Amino acid sequence: MAMTTMSHTHNRITTHPQLLTTLSSSTTLSHLKQIHAQILHSNTTPENTNTLLSKLALSICTLSSSSSSLHYALSVFSQIPNPHTHFSNQLLRHLSRSSFPEKTIFLYHNLRAINAFALDRFSFPSLLKAVSKVSAFNHGLEIHGLASKLGFVDDPFIQTGLIAMYASCRRIMDARLLFDKMCHPDAVAWNMIIDGYCQNGHYDDALRLFEDMRSSDMKPDSVILCTVLSACGHAGNLSYGRTIHEFVKDNGYAIDSHLQTALINMYANCGAMDLARKIYDGLSSKHLIVSTAMLSGYAKLGMVKDARFIFDQMIERDLVCWSAMISGYAESDQPQEALKLFDEMLQKRSVPDQITMLSVISACSHVGALAQANWIHTYVDRSGFGRALSVNNALIDMYAKCGNLVKAREVFENMPRKNVISWSSMINAFAMHGNADSAIKLFRRMKEVNIEPNGVTFIGVLYACGHAGLVEEGEKLFSSMINEHGISPTREHYGCMVDLYCRANFLRKAIELIETMPFAPNVIIWGSLMSACQVHGEAELGEFAAKRLLELEPDHDGALVVLSNIYAKEKRWNDVGLIRKSMSYKGISKEKASSRIEINNQVHMFMMADRYHKQSDEIYEKLDEVVSKLKLVGYKPSTSGILIDLEEEDKKELVLWHSEKLAVCYGLISRRNESCIRIVKNLRICEDCHSFMKLVSKVYQIEIVVRDRTRFHHCSGGICSCRDYW
Repeated sequence: MAMTTMSHTHNRITTHPQLLTTLSSSTTLSHLKQIHAQILHSNTTPENTNTLLSKLALSICTLSSSSSSLHYALSVFSQIPNPHTHFSNQLLRHLSRSSFPEKTIFLYHNLRAINAFALDRFSFPSLLKAVSKVSAFNHGLEIHGLASKLGFVDDPFIQTGLIAMYASCRRIMDARLLFDKMCHPDAVAWNMIIDGYCQNGHYDDALRLFEDMRSSDMKPDSVILCTVLSACGHAGNLSYGRTIHEFVKDNGYAIDSHLQTALINMYANCGAMDLARKIYDGLSSKHLIVSTAMLSGYAKLGMVKDARFIFDQMIERDLVCWSAMISGYAESDQPQEALKLFDEMLQKRSVPDQITMLSVISACSHVGALAQANWIHTYVDRSGFGRALSVNNALIDMYAKCGNLVKAREVFENMPRKNVISWSSMINAFAMHGNADSAIKLFRRMKEVNIEPNGVTFIGVLYACGHAGLVEEGEKLFSSMINEHGISPTREHYGCMVDLYCRANFLRKAIELIETMPFAPNVIIWGSLMSACQVHGEAELGEFAAKRLLELEPDHDGALVVLSNIYAKEKRWNDVGLIRKSMSYKGISKEKASSRIEINNQVHMFMMADRYHKQSDEIYEKLDEVVSKLKLVGYKPSTSGILIDLEEEDKKELVLWHSEKLAVCYGLISRRNESCIRIVKNLRICEDCHSFMKLVSKVYQIEIVVRDRTRFHHCSGGICSCRDYW
């Protein structure tokens, strides 16, 4: 309708007042473009034309903040030969508040080109705000210099803008120098500098500065208190956080929604969920932000039942609370719940962001379900997340953990840009699949393209050597890390070397390294030695390692079980009984073995000897058939891993009911045209099950991929990729 009106009045609307009236009533961009044409063809004075073009540019910004609209507004403004500073400042303010603050800097350079002194003191706060948003430090320095040249640096608004700019550009000491030069900093300036310390991770400094503020008789407002409470949460300083809470109550501050959220976040980040819950339960109205803070607090601490209770009570949900709940499940070893909730989120037509997708990809990695992984990858590409470097890095890890090394490598090779995390993820993928040669080749290729490896890269390549018995290669890499790349080995790197020696049965070298390394050995290092001693029959040294581990973690179920097994192998049944009695008294139980298999997009879980599956009768019938066929090619159940005082026949029955055997039999029943059965086990595969999988792959001519706690086993034609070294 507006376009029709304009076409009829093309020759009539030519005066300045008429154009101003039409301009103020315009509601569409197309209408404004017609007015632009009218202004250019009008017979108004140059001064009036400049005013109209200025108002048109501002109207465009007000009507739309898209990149193309802002570009159009700047194009209009550039037609003004000498724009009035008042209009320049208004446009600078609009741009600095938009989603494209970098356009503020573009306008600044245009104005400087027209007139070096086209700016006044009111121009600088918007300019500095834009620089802060994009962390354009060099531009910030130039603007600071111009403000000094024009004599505006004593203006308190410009001073606080400069403090914020330096802080956002990670120049907190420069920000502090400016702050200290202020004669009478107001609450805004105090908040800027305290918040600046928080932005830069200097939380203790932020708290000390708050004490200085209180000593200066400046009364903090609720904004500063929220910032300080955030610092307490990040620093884990519960006692100071409680002091601030008391200060708020004693000084009669109105605890609005922002302070409520800040207090709950502070207590949650300090792990004091009981105190956070006390505030939450006392609220008459539980709005979205405060409920999300409570939910996130529980989720971060792994208290997913409590988090889900809050989540289910929420009337409205935004992306943040969906992401927090999904992340909570993903990080609390409940990946299937995370994927289920993500599906529900999509059904509710809530659109995920990159943070959500990273949690979902992580959850899929833990489940190890390849069909789900493929679907998530498709969704990532379709939704545009595939351009993000961090998402691609996560996809490499996901495919590797779902047992598809080919897809992991495909993602890696197709990435337009790779960083050290990309290379390290792919090296680690090869390592967990026991493909040490490819891991080492990729490491060399990484150096050839001048990507500097970091500590994580070396953990991956040393891990690869450890799982392939490449002792000499591992020693060379460890040496090059120190001598060529200047990386100081961490406890994790020493742990990799200890594990390398232990797996290769170089137990003396392992002990020597433990005794000479600059760190006290941790649970993982003693655990590597303990497990190796059990495998290689070194009972005395294994007992020593287990006892050292138990000194660090008295209730470590793995160490107690290994110690019990060492005694059982030596038939020291009294000692076995004492350990088991102690475990029972303390409520410690061995982690139960479980195996997962994905069939027709559904994940099925099996425990040892369980009959919960609806097809359990068929599964056990299939197991009998498989065992009979395998015995014809030489299979004999090995009971060496059953270390309890039972008759040999009872032991054989137990070993045949292991969860991964049930899972593979279900796979054989249910497979259609699949050429591969994929199983995920939560513990290390035992020797008997390993032999069983190899023979099944040969007799039934199918590839079997088993992901256990430490690595992948690809069984095909009776041979495993680990070459029986794991």
